[in-house]
Amino acid sequence: MNLYTGKITLDANGQAIVQLPDWFEALNKDFRYSLTPIGAPGPNLYIAEEISASRFKIAGGAAGMKVSWQVTGVRQDAYMRAHPMKVEVEKSEKERDHYLRPELFDQPEEKSVEWARQPELMKQMKEQRAQMKQKRAQQ
Repeated sequence: MNLYTGKITLDANGQAIVQLPDWFEALNKDFRYSLTPIGAPGPNLYIAEEISASRFKIAGGAAGMKVSWQVTGVRQDAYMRAHPMKVEVEKSEKERDHYLRPELFDQPEEKSVEWARQPELMKQMKEQRAQMKQKRAQQ
């Protein structure tokens, strides 16, 4: 999902047209909108025209009102269609209790998923790093 945001000031008629990038509709589909009035209530704000030609129209506000807007769109580009995002991927039994980035959780590198998958290789790599570090310290 892609997220686009901005602020706009409504014209004398309480309306505004939000211009999005030219490529917006080629990259996105299934749009969702959110409007937030700034500085005063705007109970009548609404999307007067949905996205078409990479733009949409806001209406129902007071002249000069500032509006914060947000639009989300589901990616529909070729890469995303070929590789849909998986929000959650089930780990194998040996990968459970291991992290993709253990350092972000104050865990040792041995708690990484790669250590669970290839413990011998990871041990060799750790030893090689230690040897290189020691050589550099001696120079």
